[in-house]
Amino acid sequence: MSRAPQRLTDRKREAIVRAAVEEFRSAGYEATSMDRIAAVAGVSKRTVYNHFPSKEELFALILEELWHSSVASIELPYRADQPLDVQLLQLLRQKLDLLGDANFIDLARVAMAEIIHSPERAQAIVCRMGEKESGVSAWIRAAIADGRLREVDPEFAGHQLQGLVKSFAFWPQVTMGQAPLAPAERTRVAESAVAMFLGFYAV
Repeated sequence: MSRAPQRLTDRKREAIVRAAVEEFRSAGYEATSMDRIAAVAGVSKRTVYNHFPSKEELFALILEELWHSSVASIELPYRADQPLDVQLLQLLRQKLDLLGDANFIDLARVAMAEIIHSPERAQAIVCRMGEKESGVSAWIRAAIADGRLREVDPEFAGHQLQGLVKSFAFWPQVTMGQAPLAPAERTRVAESAVAMFLGFYAV
């Protein structure tokens, strides 16, 4: 069955979002204007406002999509018949693949700067993000239920595990402009994080 053609209004909306992402990345939040977004998207300013009442709402949408892409990138159902270290390595490699994407890091840097500059603007979106469960936390919850990990708050343990990765593959890139990790470095970070995590939590 052929895919139904996308409506013109949907194509325009996607073009606006793509243009906004590019402008926020290259110019930052304050210097980005709805006029410039409209020009880059190839639509009228009125069309931009028909889809997004304000720059703040457009930015909030991009923040939410950024977070969703981070969560969606980590998806691995727990397997009772596989070693824990094999599964966790696969999870962390998915995470490291995302963190190695220069576009993701650039946009995360813009988002982080704006959250720090205007925390009230990002408060609602951050709260919605906190209501979701990431793939790592879901995996940990399943492993606990299977009796292979110690009883622990899955969210707490998930933050610990991802913190071991982000301290090398996210924060240095976002805050200090370091280059993404090379493949060998990613492997080293993932393997050491898994060893430390299972060394403490494995039953």
